[in-house]
Amino acid sequence: MDNSPHESVSNPVQYVGALLLVSVLLGAILLAPMDAIGQLFASLLVLISISWCSKEAQHTQPHQHFFRILALVLGTALTTRYLLWRGLYTLTYTDIFSLIAVWLLFIAEIYAGITSVLGAIVNAFPLSRPLLTLKDIDTERLPSVDVMIPTYNEDLDILEVTIRAAKILDYPKDKLFIHLLDDGGTDQKINASNETAAATAKKRRSNLQALCEKHDIVYHTRAKNEFAKAGNVNSAIGNTSSDLIVILDADHVPTSDFLDRTVPWMLKNENVFLVQTPHFMANPDPVERNYFSAFTRMPSENDMFYGTIQKGLDYWGSSFFCGSAALMRRAHLELVGGISGESITEDAETALDLHKLGYESVYVDRPMVSGLAPETFDAFIQQRMRWAQGMTQILLLKKPFKAEGLKWYQRVGYMSSIMFWLFPFARIIFLLMPLAYLVFGLQVYHASMLEILAYTIPHVIATYMISTMLFGRTRWPLVSEIYEILQCAFTLKALIKVFIKPREPSFVVTPKGESLDKTFVSPLANVFYWLILILLFAFFTGVYKFITEPLSRELTVVVMLWNGFNLLLLMSVLSVLLERKQVRSQSRLPATNNVVISTQKGQAWVGDLVDLSIGGARMKLKGEGALFSDQAKLTTWCEALNKNVHLPVTVLNYDSKLSLLRVQFSPSTEEEHSEVVAFALADSRRWMSFQRRRTRAITYWYGAKHVLSVGLKPALLHFLHALDIAGKKISHKISSAKE
Repeated sequence: MDNSPHESVSNPVQYVGALLLVSVLLGAILLAPMDAIGQLFASLLVLISISWCSKEAQHTQPHQHFFRILALVLGTALTTRYLLWRGLYTLTYTDIFSLIAVWLLFIAEIYAGITSVLGAIVNAFPLSRPLLTLKDIDTERLPSVDVMIPTYNEDLDILEVTIRAAKILDYPKDKLFIHLLDDGGTDQKINASNETAAATAKKRRSNLQALCEKHDIVYHTRAKNEFAKAGNVNSAIGNTSSDLIVILDADHVPTSDFLDRTVPWMLKNENVFLVQTPHFMANPDPVERNYFSAFTRMPSENDMFYGTIQKGLDYWGSSFFCGSAALMRRAHLELVGGISGESITEDAETALDLHKLGYESVYVDRPMVSGLAPETFDAFIQQRMRWAQGMTQILLLKKPFKAEGLKWYQRVGYMSSIMFWLFPFARIIFLLMPLAYLVFGLQVYHASMLEILAYTIPHVIATYMISTMLFGRTRWPLVSEIYEILQCAFTLKALIKVFIKPREPSFVVTPKGESLDKTFVSPLANVFYWLILILLFAFFTGVYKFITEPLSRELTVVVMLWNGFNLLLLMSVLSVLLERKQVRSQSRLPATNNVVISTQKGQAWVGDLVDLSIGGARMKLKGEGALFSDQAKLTTWCEALNKNVHLPVTVLNYDSKLSLLRVQFSPSTEEEHSEVVAFALADSRRWMSFQRRRTRAITYWYGAKHVLSVGLKPALLHFLHALDIAGKKISHKISSAKE
């Protein structure tokens, strides 16, 4: 197998001459000594060309790569021209404060430009690999596999689901070994000086040992909690011997065909050390749940990375390990001492170490592992801070930009992924820089309205057009801005700590599977309240400046629009900080199976599933006159087990008008419990169907309208919630006084 960066493009050399000619002509046009009006017309011409090329790249198959590259060249040209113009003509200052402000903004813009160009290179040719299978391969040739499930403090119910799914993997049972790696019941923890903590650890060890005995899998623990998850896995690697290793997080449930689709790549090329698959989240994260309430209708945050970026990295031979949902070769891991532990993102670091040795990775874009996203904003931020700190550690400690053994394009791939996590520095500057002019009078952006129209606006439009071309199906417009604003204040502090002490950050397990029994405001909301107040102050100061300084009104309007856009985004994200009541730990996802519901009296009705989770299901029945007792049986085809299953259910309610029946699974035997897991979670085709349903391209204006339509509503909700809490407190005080 050729895993070179030219695998998916047919004869790209044929385009080189044409692209060189275009680049020369483009440079001549954009860098020609024209006035602002001439540059404006040139910009319009380039933007029209980008728009046309983007459409052709989507629809013209024979030469779609040519049009895709051409669009990227045109977009990069506008960005380069803009930065040159900014650096040569606009960086004026009068004192030390304006000097600092001017250069902070320009550095942030350079960062944004560099990340855009790196992203364009990485995602120019997303690699879609064919689906392979073991069906025609002699089982004697198959390697042995160790499935490792590291755990620290996760709930036993979550662990048991993962174990049951691992046991039904479609693979020869004599070559499949499942291991539970307990880091919450180590010798260090059960012998802790704190008696309560020691008792808790002993109880956890005992419970997990019983769980492993119940399911006939191997229990592992170790003496000390060293090097977090990496140390836990490495300890198990030293006590196991299978050819291949699967790593699954405690909440990551594999589909039955996971090994059937990943092992063939190991057989095909002995130089492959990693086969990574997507992390499919079976529940919305706090942004998707609290802000959009559109988990089933729009791409998730994960979809952009796993649906586009990893495929782009795969083309350049730099797709990396993501900690779970992956198959790895033991022999290659042992060459680098197992899972790397110098950073807290041990997954990407391990991939880097093996890529440096010349070994290859494969990314298979098929959702075959479902996991749980953080439920609360606090847990979400903990996870993102760890990712940001870990990738920055790799930058500082491993220096991938000059790492020996990496190809130049692999360095580009790693640097693109790492550079992204430095966004808090730029995002904070973009949020607060309007204050420099509106409040303090610092001339941070010296340009006329015509120059802004000729240089700035085309650069911004081109950036969004290229982003839409690359990520249109997996990331809607302005969604990235929402995520970055939510994270920037917290991850900025975390990044500064890493730059001061690169080895200090420690691994923190992200809480999963939580339920929220009431609606409340996130304790992290205060920082956003302050930011909103600051931007509101800047807005009213700008209004005063507009009235009292008529000579600078043109620039004042531009900066006020910039500040207003930031303010609207900030007020919109307040919705995420209002943690809405959520009893379910897993969302019900769309499903389309044909089902039969039968009662103990021998009555039966047919219907179609509407949605499904491991807890229960909804279905639309056919016919009339359905009457149900509390207990019934659901019969349907289970793709994961390749047979019909008969699942006991408890009827919750029946809507006779809509013919909708809602049931809860009520298994009583071990076989029934496993069948519920297999039916609900172990069919990768259902995950694929769900992803196709929500990954769809939309226009920029529709996406922007969708995001910004939230408007002032979140602020109102926060105000009403605050009034409700205040009312309850006053009422409680009055009641207490009367007593």
